[in-house]
Amino acid sequence: MSVQLNHTIVAATDREASAAFLSGILGLPDPKPYGPFLCVEVDNAVSLDYLRSPGPIPGMHLAFLVGEDDFDVMFGRIKDQGVAYWADPHHEQPGEINTRDGGRGVYFEDADGHNLELLTRPYGSGS
Repeated sequence: MSVQLNHTIVAATDREASAAFLSGILGLPDPKPYGPFLCVEVDNAVSLDYLRSPGPIPGMHLAFLVGEDDFDVMFGRIKDQGVAYWADPHHEQPGEINTRDGGRGVYFEDADGHNLELLTRPYGSGS
């Protein structure tokens, strides 16, 4: 049996702005509409389907495993855009990145408070 994540729905007050923000930071193609969704497709055939939500947005956590060189480029975009970032998921280490397991990681938020993360090594994978 094979199980793969295909997509997840991400609630947003402004689906266009939120989807464009994420695809811009990650350097992905422009989001594509599908019904009421605006879809950001990542490299492993998973899509994040942004849906406009009128009510309070429950925060969610999305982590993206990226290569070392890609991390540099993406982290550069975060800094260039003046986006606040932290080394930890609880946002207690502002303006820092982490070096867990011999890799690098950083947390940042979108306009709806979704906790987004870039990491270069899966946690628990090494030194």
